[in-house]
Amino acid sequence: MLVDSHCHLDRIDLKPYGGDLNLAVQAAAERGVSKMLCIGIDLNNAPAVVGIAERFPQIYASVGVHPLDISDEICSVKTLSELADHPKVVAIGETGLDYYYSSERKEDQQRSFAQHLQVSATCGKPTIVHTRDAREDTLAIIAEHGKPEVGGVLHCFTESWEMAEAAMAMGYYISFSGIITFKNADELREVVRRVPIERLLVETDSPYLAPVPYRGKKNEPKYVVEVAECVAELKGLSYQQVLQHTTQNFERLFPLAK
Repeated sequence: MLVDSHCHLDRIDLKPYGGDLNLAVQAAAERGVSKMLCIGIDLNNAPAVVGIAERFPQIYASVGVHPLDISDEICSVKTLSELADHPKVVAIGETGLDYYYSSERKEDQQRSFAQHLQVSATCGKPTIVHTRDAREDTLAIIAEHGKPEVGGVLHCFTESWEMAEAAMAMGYYISFSGIITFKNADELREVVRRVPIERLLVETDSPYLAPVPYRGKKNEPKYVVEVAECVAELKGLSYQQVLQHTTQNFERLFPLAK
């Protein structure tokens, strides 16, 4: 049993499946992918991701506003709390900070991130964090507004071991994507080796970042198998051990997804 802890099912390419999401979900299930977390990125796609979660018992949803999708009017705590109240919503986000693509709106990103963390702390649903080129601010805002007993995950992690270590000390898990299979990802693979298997998740972030040998193609949940296989190789564990640990980790972090 394997979990894709972060995918955008409302955006994956369904052409190979004749436009039928059921077949894409079935293709993942045939490779042992038993659960998926479908991620919200703004208010507009919240109904879509929640609707997908309602259709499939093995799929759950998150709601939030991605730092690169912040509009002029930042999502209010009230609106986010109302969206988070749905029984299939198990997480808040994707939120966080991205100074690589949008450094000119740092204050808006920081305010939005803090609001997401406040909602997470209030409703008891963990936070899904996107962070890029914003290590110090990301950790500082988590420390100020986060709730360690609720925690969250730094998804599609590409930062340093020091950041991972600091985040784990605040109750966060670290999730790795197909990037760990890329040729130029030696430093990131070293982080994979150092993160305890008890604090590690795997994801596709599909339709983006397909792992080797599918790099360059549209990603989908069934390819989380290759990510788990890479983790097993890097950590000297069996594939079954990685499946067991990452599934247990997912259910520990997101107890509503058991």
